[in-house]
Amino acid sequence: MKDAFGSPQSLLILGGTSEIALATARRLIARRTRTVWLAGRPSPALEDAAGQLRSLGAEVRTVPFDALDTGGHEEALGKVFAEGDIDVVLLAFGVLGDQERAEAEPAEAVRIAGTNYTGAVSAGLVCARSLRVQGHGSLVVLSSVAGQRARRSNFVYGSSKAGLDAFAQGLGDALYGTGVHVMVVRPGFVRTKMTAGTAPAPLATTAEAVAEAVETGLRRRSEVVWVPGALRPVMTVLRHMPQAIFRRLPV
Repeated sequence: MKDAFGSPQSLLILGGTSEIALATARRLIARRTRTVWLAGRPSPALEDAAGQLRSLGAEVRTVPFDALDTGGHEEALGKVFAEGDIDVVLLAFGVLGDQERAEAEPAEAVRIAGTNYTGAVSAGLVCARSLRVQGHGSLVVLSSVAGQRARRSNFVYGSSKAGLDAFAQGLGDALYGTGVHVMVVRPGFVRTKMTAGTAPAPLATTAEAVAEAVETGLRRRSEVVWVPGALRPVMTVLRHMPQAIFRRLPV
Protein backbone atom coordinates (compact mmCIF):
# COMPACT_ATOMS: atom_id res chain seq x y z
CA MET A 1 0.00 0.00 0.00
CA LYS A 2 1.03 3.62 -0.42
CA ASP A 3 2.42 5.27 2.67
CA ALA A 4 0.98 8.23 4.56
CA PHE A 5 2.58 10.60 2.03
CA GLY A 6 0.90 8.89 -0.94
CA SER A 7 4.13 7.43 -2.31
CA PRO A 8 4.20 3.83 -3.59
CA GLN A 9 6.06 1.45 -1.34
CA SER A 10 6.45 -1.32 -3.92
CA LEU A 11 7.31 -1.27 -7.62
CA LEU A 12 7.38 -3.97 -10.30
CA ILE A 13 9.27 -3.14 -13.49
CA LEU A 14 8.61 -5.22 -16.57
CA GLY A 15 11.75 -4.63 -18.58
CA GLY A 16 14.19 -4.42 -15.71
CA THR A 17 17.07 -2.90 -17.67
CA SER A 18 15.06 -0.07 -19.26
CA GLU A 19 16.83 3.24 -18.73
CA ILE A 20 13.52 5.06 -18.36
CA ALA A 21 12.25 2.51 -15.85
CA LEU A 22 15.43 2.62 -13.79
CA ALA A 23 15.40 6.42 -13.75
CA THR A 24 11.82 6.21 -12.50
CA ALA A 25 12.80 3.68 -9.85
CA ARG A 26 15.55 5.97 -8.58
CA ARG A 27 13.09 8.85 -8.19
CA LEU A 28 10.53 6.68 -6.40
CA ILE A 29 13.14 5.17 -4.09
CA ALA A 30 14.22 8.69 -3.15
CA ARG A 31 10.59 9.37 -2.21
CA ARG A 32 9.82 6.25 -0.13
CA THR A 33 9.61 3.18 -2.37
CA ARG A 34 11.31 0.34 -0.54
CA THR A 35 10.60 -2.85 -2.51
CA VAL A 36 11.47 -3.17 -6.21
CA TRP A 37 11.08 -6.15 -8.51
CA LEU A 38 13.03 -6.16 -11.77
CA ALA A 39 11.54 -8.54 -14.31
CA GLY A 40 13.68 -9.29 -17.34
CA ARG A 41 15.84 -11.80 -19.11
CA PRO A 42 18.61 -13.00 -16.77
CA SER A 43 21.78 -11.10 -17.63
CA PRO A 44 24.69 -9.23 -16.06
CA ALA A 45 22.88 -5.99 -16.99
CA LEU A 46 19.82 -7.02 -14.95
CA GLU A 47 21.98 -7.86 -11.94
CA ASP A 48 23.91 -4.59 -12.30
CA ALA A 49 20.62 -2.67 -12.34
CA ALA A 50 19.49 -4.47 -9.19
CA GLY A 51 22.78 -3.67 -7.49
CA GLN A 52 22.51 0.01 -8.32
CA LEU A 53 19.03 0.25 -6.82
CA ARG A 54 20.09 -1.70 -3.72
CA SER A 55 22.82 0.87 -3.16
CA LEU A 56 20.05 3.47 -2.82
CA GLY A 57 18.49 1.57 0.07
CA ALA A 58 15.79 -0.47 -1.63
CA GLU A 59 15.14 -4.18 -1.30
CA VAL A 60 15.50 -5.39 -4.88
CA ARG A 61 14.67 -8.78 -6.32
CA THR A 62 14.90 -10.02 -9.89
CA VAL A 63 12.54 -12.38 -11.68
CA PRO A 64 13.13 -14.10 -15.05
CA PHE A 65 10.77 -12.63 -17.63
CA ASP A 66 10.70 -12.72 -21.43
CA ALA A 67 8.14 -10.63 -23.28
CA LEU A 68 7.98 -13.16 -26.11
CA ASP A 69 7.36 -16.09 -23.75
CA THR A 70 3.71 -15.26 -23.21
CA GLY A 71 3.01 -18.79 -22.00
CA GLY A 72 5.23 -18.17 -18.99
CA HIS A 73 3.89 -14.77 -17.96
CA GLU A 74 1.26 -15.98 -15.51
CA GLU A 75 3.73 -18.15 -13.61
CA ALA A 76 6.55 -15.59 -13.56
CA LEU A 77 4.44 -12.60 -12.56
CA GLY A 78 2.18 -14.63 -10.31
CA LYS A 79 5.19 -15.37 -8.10
CA VAL A 80 5.77 -11.65 -7.64
CA PHE A 81 2.21 -10.87 -6.57
CA ALA A 82 2.19 -13.94 -4.32
CA GLU A 83 4.89 -12.23 -2.24
CA GLY A 84 2.67 -9.25 -1.44
CA ASP A 85 0.80 -6.30 -2.90
CA ILE A 86 2.38 -4.21 -5.67
CA ASP A 87 1.61 -0.49 -5.68
CA VAL A 88 2.96 0.34 -9.14
CA VAL A 89 3.62 -1.84 -12.18
CA LEU A 90 5.74 -0.14 -14.84
CA LEU A 91 5.47 -1.84 -18.24
CA ALA A 92 8.67 -0.60 -19.83
CA PHE A 93 9.95 -3.28 -22.20
CA GLY A 94 10.10 -2.77 -25.95
CA VAL A 95 12.36 -2.88 -28.98
CA LEU A 96 12.89 -0.30 -31.69
CA GLY A 97 13.99 -2.87 -34.24
CA ASP A 98 15.34 -2.24 -37.73
CA GLN A 99 12.76 -0.89 -40.18
CA GLU A 100 14.66 -1.86 -43.33
CA ARG A 101 15.27 -5.37 -42.04
CA ALA A 102 11.65 -5.68 -40.96
CA GLU A 103 10.47 -4.85 -44.46
CA ALA A 104 12.88 -7.36 -45.99
CA GLU A 105 12.44 -10.06 -43.35
CA PRO A 106 8.88 -10.39 -42.01
CA ALA A 107 10.20 -12.42 -39.06
CA GLU A 108 11.89 -9.26 -37.78
CA ALA A 109 8.61 -7.35 -38.02
CA VAL A 110 6.88 -10.15 -36.11
CA ARG A 111 9.57 -9.96 -33.39
CA ILE A 112 9.01 -6.23 -32.98
CA ALA A 113 5.23 -6.58 -32.89
CA GLY A 114 5.40 -9.63 -30.64
CA THR A 115 7.55 -7.82 -28.09
CA ASN A 116 5.94 -4.39 -28.13
CA TYR A 117 2.32 -5.42 -28.51
CA THR A 118 1.54 -9.11 -27.97
CA GLY A 119 3.95 -9.47 -25.05
CA ALA A 120 2.66 -6.27 -23.50
CA VAL A 121 -0.98 -7.33 -23.86
CA SER A 122 -0.21 -10.64 -22.14
CA ALA A 123 1.83 -9.17 -19.29
CA GLY A 124 -0.51 -6.21 -18.90
CA LEU A 125 -3.57 -8.40 -18.47
CA VAL A 126 -1.81 -10.71 -16.01
CA CYS A 127 -0.78 -7.74 -13.87
CA ALA A 128 -4.14 -5.99 -14.22
CA ARG A 129 -5.92 -9.05 -12.89
CA SER A 130 -3.66 -9.21 -9.84
CA LEU A 131 -3.99 -5.49 -9.20
CA ARG A 132 -7.76 -5.81 -9.38
CA VAL A 133 -7.74 -8.67 -6.90
CA GLN A 134 -5.72 -6.64 -4.39
CA GLY A 135 -8.05 -3.67 -4.99
CA HIS A 136 -5.49 -0.95 -5.60
CA GLY A 137 -2.42 -0.01 -7.59
CA SER A 138 -1.29 1.69 -10.78
CA LEU A 139 -0.28 0.19 -14.10
CA VAL A 140 2.00 2.55 -16.03
CA VAL A 141 2.42 1.72 -19.72
CA LEU A 142 5.26 3.27 -21.69
CA SER A 143 3.77 3.98 -25.09
CA SER A 144 5.25 6.43 -27.63
CA VAL A 145 4.23 9.36 -29.76
CA ALA A 146 5.31 7.10 -32.66
CA GLY A 147 2.02 5.30 -32.17
CA GLN A 148 -0.05 8.40 -32.84
CA ARG A 149 0.62 8.27 -36.58
CA ALA A 150 2.80 5.73 -38.37
CA ARG A 151 5.80 7.25 -40.13
CA ARG A 152 7.50 5.82 -43.19
CA SER A 153 10.81 5.58 -41.36
CA ASN A 154 9.56 3.34 -38.53
CA PHE A 155 6.00 2.23 -39.27
CA VAL A 156 6.51 -1.30 -37.90
CA TYR A 157 7.56 0.06 -34.51
CA GLY A 158 4.93 2.80 -34.69
CA SER A 159 2.14 0.36 -35.47
CA SER A 160 3.10 -1.81 -32.50
CA LYS A 161 3.00 1.21 -30.20
CA ALA A 162 -0.33 2.29 -31.68
CA GLY A 163 -1.78 -1.06 -30.73
CA LEU A 164 -0.25 -0.89 -27.26
CA ASP A 165 -1.58 2.62 -26.70
CA ALA A 166 -5.13 1.63 -27.68
CA PHE A 167 -4.95 -1.49 -25.53
CA ALA A 168 -3.79 0.46 -22.48
CA GLN A 169 -6.53 3.06 -22.86
CA GLY A 170 -9.17 0.34 -23.16
CA LEU A 171 -7.75 -1.49 -20.16
CA GLY A 172 -7.97 1.72 -18.16
CA ASP A 173 -11.64 2.00 -19.05
CA ALA A 174 -12.22 -1.64 -18.09
CA LEU A 175 -10.59 -1.09 -14.69
CA TYR A 176 -12.30 2.21 -13.93
CA GLY A 177 -13.97 2.06 -10.52
CA THR A 178 -11.99 -0.97 -9.33
CA GLY A 179 -9.33 0.99 -7.46
CA VAL A 180 -6.77 0.28 -10.19
CA HIS A 181 -5.35 3.21 -12.13
CA VAL A 182 -3.88 2.89 -15.65
CA MET A 183 -1.59 5.61 -16.97
CA VAL A 184 -0.35 5.80 -20.57
CA VAL A 185 2.95 7.62 -21.05
CA ARG A 186 3.76 8.97 -24.52
CA PRO A 187 7.37 10.11 -24.76
CA GLY A 188 8.84 11.54 -27.89
CA PHE A 189 12.38 10.70 -28.94
CA VAL A 190 14.28 9.68 -25.79
CA ARG A 191 18.06 9.74 -25.73
CA THR A 192 18.92 6.24 -24.49
CA LYS A 193 21.08 3.31 -25.52
CA MET A 194 18.16 2.01 -27.59
CA THR A 195 18.18 5.14 -29.75
CA ALA A 196 21.96 5.56 -29.89
CA GLY A 197 23.08 6.23 -33.44
CA THR A 198 19.69 7.61 -34.45
CA ALA A 199 19.38 11.30 -35.26
CA PRO A 200 17.31 12.96 -32.48
CA ALA A 201 13.87 14.19 -33.48
CA PRO A 202 12.63 17.67 -32.54
CA LEU A 203 11.62 17.99 -28.88
CA ALA A 204 13.89 15.07 -27.92
CA THR A 205 13.91 14.27 -24.21
CA THR A 206 15.81 12.22 -21.64
CA ALA A 207 15.08 9.20 -19.47
CA GLU A 208 15.25 11.42 -16.39
CA ALA A 209 12.65 13.80 -17.81
CA VAL A 210 10.30 10.92 -18.57
CA ALA A 211 10.84 9.56 -15.05
CA GLU A 212 9.90 12.93 -13.56
CA ALA A 213 6.75 13.02 -15.69
CA VAL A 214 5.83 9.49 -14.58
CA GLU A 215 6.25 10.42 -10.92
CA THR A 216 4.13 13.55 -11.35
CA GLY A 217 1.49 11.63 -13.27
CA LEU A 218 1.25 9.00 -10.56
CA ARG A 219 0.78 11.67 -7.92
CA ARG A 220 -1.98 13.31 -9.97
CA ARG A 221 -3.46 9.99 -11.10
CA SER A 222 -3.23 11.14 -14.70
CA GLU A 223 -4.52 8.86 -17.43
CA VAL A 224 -2.29 10.12 -20.27
CA VAL A 225 1.10 11.83 -19.96
CA TRP A 226 3.00 13.44 -22.87
CA VAL A 227 6.76 13.98 -22.57
CA PRO A 228 7.48 16.74 -23.25
CA GLY A 229 4.03 18.26 -22.96
CA ALA A 230 4.55 20.34 -26.12
CA LEU A 231 4.21 17.15 -28.17
CA ARG A 232 0.50 16.97 -27.51
CA PRO A 233 -0.53 19.85 -29.82
CA VAL A 234 2.15 18.86 -32.34
CA MET A 235 0.82 15.32 -32.63
CA THR A 236 -2.76 16.59 -32.81
CA VAL A 237 -1.81 18.50 -35.96
CA LEU A 238 0.12 15.57 -37.45
CA ARG A 239 -2.69 13.10 -36.77
CA HIS A 240 -5.15 15.22 -38.75
CA MET A 241 -2.80 16.22 -41.55
CA PRO A 242 -3.91 15.03 -45.02
CA GLN A 243 -1.97 11.98 -46.19
CA ALA A 244 -0.73 13.70 -49.34
CA ILE A 245 0.94 16.41 -47.23
CA PHE A 246 2.16 14.06 -44.49
CA ARG A 247 4.02 11.95 -47.07
CA ARG A 248 6.11 14.94 -48.06
CA LEU A 249 7.41 15.51 -44.55
CA PRO A 250 10.96 14.33 -43.78
CA VAL A 251 9.76 11.70 -41.30
